[in-house]
Amino acid sequence: MTGHQLRLYNSLGRLTEDFAPSADVVGLYSCGPTVYSYQHLGNMRPYVFADTLRRALRWKGIPVRHVVNITDVGHAVADSDTGEDKLELAAAKERRSVEEIAEFYAQDWLDALAALNVQPADVYPRASAYVDQMIEFAKVLEDKGYTYELPSGLYFDTSKSPGYGTLALLDLAGQRETGRVEHVEGRRHNSDFALWRAEEPGVRRIMRWNSPWGWGAPGWHLECSVMSMTLLGAHFDIHTGGIDHRELHHVNEIAQSEAYLEDDRPWVRYWLHNEFILLDAQKIAKSAGHTLRLADLVESGYHPMAYRLFLLGGHYRSQVDFTLTAMDAAQARLRRLVARVAPLRPFPRVETLAAARSLLGVPVDATGAAIDGEAAVPDTVDIKTALAYLDAIDAAISTDLATPKLLATLQDALKDPGFTPDGLRVVVAAADALLGLRLDNLELAEVEQRRTAEDLAPDEVQEIERLVAERTQARAEKNWPRADEIRAELDALGVQVTDTPSGPTWQLR
Repeated sequence: MTGHQLRLYNSLGRLTEDFAPSADVVGLYSCGPTVYSYQHLGNMRPYVFADTLRRALRWKGIPVRHVVNITDVGHAVADSDTGEDKLELAAAKERRSVEEIAEFYAQDWLDALAALNVQPADVYPRASAYVDQMIEFAKVLEDKGYTYELPSGLYFDTSKSPGYGTLALLDLAGQRETGRVEHVEGRRHNSDFALWRAEEPGVRRIMRWNSPWGWGAPGWHLECSVMSMTLLGAHFDIHTGGIDHRELHHVNEIAQSEAYLEDDRPWVRYWLHNEFILLDAQKIAKSAGHTLRLADLVESGYHPMAYRLFLLGGHYRSQVDFTLTAMDAAQARLRRLVARVAPLRPFPRVETLAAARSLLGVPVDATGAAIDGEAAVPDTVDIKTALAYLDAIDAAISTDLATPKLLATLQDALKDPGFTPDGLRVVVAAADALLGLRLDNLELAEVEQRRTAEDLAPDEVQEIERLVAERTQARAEKNWPRADEIRAELDALGVQVTDTPSGPTWQLR
């Protein structure tokens, strides 16, 4: 009896591969936020995903060192190489110092992570603390002939990076011609990017450092290479981020890092990317004006674990549609889970497959494999049933973090009469070690604050649907007084109607 091989989808090659650690401790780097404003719901998905990955590695008995950067300098508006820094612009707009802006929004983000039960990273380095190392890194690239200088700064010449664009499956020549839309005077190729952004004549930046290329600030891409190598070593195993980073930011990280190292080895072996969250068929993004935050959900009566459950209900590589109806369903599902598992508490402490099997009386090694094979498995129906569910949980998380399948397995276990509460406790504890839904201590009262459509009787739903349809008809006939009357009736029932291009939707207040 052995655990399943952990397999992950590697964006570098677009293949699902066996994960084989290259060191005793896996180095894991995740691109963190630029802390110039609140992080919206879409921003939170990469960290729930990275947290699930960390939990999966721990489940397999693989130690991890996790680094998540905080960008507090160097990120220009529109991800460009020229123009204002996002933090400086926010500081001017809010009439606060850059330091105050960075500290306020970084803490808000960390609070949201804690609310979502995302385990803290080992290190949260800030870009502003590593500028000296970034300058030294850029000097090495210059000495090796990978750069050229312009009045606007120091640029990396992508024509000297043979594998440039491989991560994004880009045609190198095409990328050099169409990779960017902004015009930079003197830039040799559109894909070339700034390592150092020099101050414009007559403009003095708030955040500025002296360098061999004049006063200015580092380029956005440089920070991640420098901080990851400083904290994880020249090479490490896993780099994660949103799918949008796969096409530009991570491509440039690889180019500058492999040029810096020049050792004919891939800089990072596994690149994992989560997909977007869609709101009204568009990705949630600040630039599109969609800034719905976790705090907004909480204020509306949703529990943070309901949002985590909503995310886990879709595979991390799949786009998911965010709607209040979907959140209502997630809240109801969470409530049912908590109601079912609460009588089983307290749960044993389970973080690894080995610990779970050991609690069921199976002698195991560090990987969770039975020391004496099948002969070591206790010959009882309860134990064998529990072990079968543990195997299904392990299979799900080992298949590129298939959390929807893991959730379905947990639901099946909770409905299975085939084993005792003792065995079920181990299975629930094991599942939640990977899901992180706080099933060991979440109280039912915490998730009962919001009524949803699932709480209504069928005749109540029918009456609401009838009123909504009548209001739609009245509006179509331009009978505004009748539409307003129906709206008042719905308000009295505690129903909020939202008109969308695809028709009205409703939810309980």
